[in-house]
Amino acid sequence: MTDILFGQSYYLRFDEKLWRAMQPYPPLGTLYAAAYLRERGYQVALFDAMLAESTAEWDAALKKYQPKYAVIFEDNFNYLSKMSLLRMREAAFAMIDYAKQQGCIVITAGADMTDHAEKYLERGADFVLLGEGEETLAELIDYLQAATYGEVNDEALYQIQSLAYRHQDKLIKTPPRNIIKELDKLPFPAWELVDFPKYQTLWREQHGYSSVNLVTTRGCPFHCNWCAKPIWGQKYTSRSPENVVQEMKWLKDHYAPQHVWFMDDIMGIRDKWIEEFADALDEHQAHIPFKSLNRADLLLRGRTIPALARAGAQIVWIGAESGSQKILDAMDKGTTVEQIYEATRKMHQHGIKVAFFLQFGYPGETREDIELTLKMVRDLMPDDIGISVSYPLPGTIFYERVRHELGRENWYDSQDMAMLYQGPFATAFYRHLHTVVHKDYRSRRTWQNLKHLLRNPANLRPAHLRDTAAMIYHRLTLPAAVRELNQLALLPHEPTPLPNVVLQ
Repeated sequence: MTDILFGQSYYLRFDEKLWRAMQPYPPLGTLYAAAYLRERGYQVALFDAMLAESTAEWDAALKKYQPKYAVIFEDNFNYLSKMSLLRMREAAFAMIDYAKQQGCIVITAGADMTDHAEKYLERGADFVLLGEGEETLAELIDYLQAATYGEVNDEALYQIQSLAYRHQDKLIKTPPRNIIKELDKLPFPAWELVDFPKYQTLWREQHGYSSVNLVTTRGCPFHCNWCAKPIWGQKYTSRSPENVVQEMKWLKDHYAPQHVWFMDDIMGIRDKWIEEFADALDEHQAHIPFKSLNRADLLLRGRTIPALARAGAQIVWIGAESGSQKILDAMDKGTTVEQIYEATRKMHQHGIKVAFFLQFGYPGETREDIELTLKMVRDLMPDDIGISVSYPLPGTIFYERVRHELGRENWYDSQDMAMLYQGPFATAFYRHLHTVVHKDYRSRRTWQNLKHLLRNPANLRPAHLRDTAAMIYHRLTLPAAVRELNQLALLPHEPTPLPNVVLQ
C-alpha cells in the first residue's frame, strides 16, 4: 500500500484556452514534494491532473494506490496555479470529496489554499500547508505517523509551523516557518513518476519537439504591487548553476528533451549567475535550448545577454506590462520603457527572441496609455506577446486598494479576462482589446516574416499560405474591430483612480 498519493488540481482539460495551445508540463512543485517525502522513507505515488480527463481519474488512482494520505500539492511554479482559477478550485474540492470517501487523511497546499485555508478545511481537508510546503508536510506526516501509536499530542501539532487546521471548531494557523534557503540540498523532482512518453508524444504531435520544465530559483524580491506572493513572500533563493546543470544533464541522458522552460519568476538575479551557468553548460555539454523570464533592467547588466545566448536561450519573456512610464511607476515596477526598448534590441542583436507580457486595465490607465503600449509593440515587434488585465490577488497592495470594489475574486479559467474590480473601462472593452491587439500584432508579425521568406523563397512552405490568408483577414477586419473598441470605450463605467498619480 502506498503511504502518500500526491496530486494537483490544475487540469489542462478544464482550461479551454490552454487545452487548445497544448503545451503541457508536469507539476514541478508536486514532484519536488514527492521527492522530498520519498527521501524521508515514505512510499509515494503521483496522480498527474495535467493530462487527466476528469477528477474521476483521481478517484481511480485513490482506489488503485489505497494511500493513507491524499496530498493535493499544487505546482507553485505554475503561474496558472498562482492565479487560483475557480474552475481548478472546484476540481480541488471534488478531489477532497473523493479522498474522504476513501478514508484518506487529506492535506492540501498551494497559493489558493494559503490564501483561503478556511474554504478547504470547510470542504473536508484535514490540514492545509501554508506557504512553501515540503518541510511542513514532512513534519506533519511524521507527527501523524507517530500519533497512530499515541506518542504525540495536540501541543506537538501546534509546534509544526505554517500549518492550518481546525480544533474544537476553531481555525488554527501556526506561526510561519522560514523558507528553505539551501536549494541544492533538495532532491531533484521525482521525474520517474511522470509519464514522459505521453508528454513527449503530445509535444511532438503539436509542436514538432518535446519540452520539459525546470526552475533555478524560488520567489522574487521585487515589489510590483500587483504580484501575489503567498508562497515565498518577498524572499528569493537560488540553486547553484552547477546543480541546475546536473539536473539538465540527467534529463538529457534519460529523456532527451529538445527544449526547456525555466519557470522562475526571474532567472539569474545574482550578477554573473547566467555567466556561471553558461560556463557549466559548456563544461558538461548539457546545452538544451530554453525559454526563460527576466526583467528589462537585469538584462542590461554587462555580460548578461551574451551569456544567455551562449547558454542556449531561445526566447526570453520580459514583464514589459505597459509602454506608459506613468503606469509602470504606479505599479512600482522599477523599470523604464527605455530599458524595455534597449533590452529588446540588444537581445535581437545577439540572436535571442523576445516576448512581452502586457497588462492592461491598471487603475488610472487611459486610451493614451494603451496607445503607448501598442506603439511599443509596433516599434519593437517582439517575437510573441501575452495579454492580460490587471488581476487583484490577496496579499498585494493592488488588492487592498480595490478590494471594496470586487464583485468576485478570481477568474473561472485563464481566458476569462474579466475586470474583477471597477477598472478604467468595462470588461467588454478589455476582452475586445485583446482581439484588436492580436489582430494588429499577428498580421504585422506575419508580414515581417513573409518579407524575410520572399528573400529566401526556397524556405516557403504550404503553412505560409495559411499564414498569409490569416494576415489578410486580420488586416481587413481590423478597422471594424477598432471601431467596435471605440464604442465599447463609451460604456457607462466608474473607473478606479490611479493612486498617488496626478492624471493629466
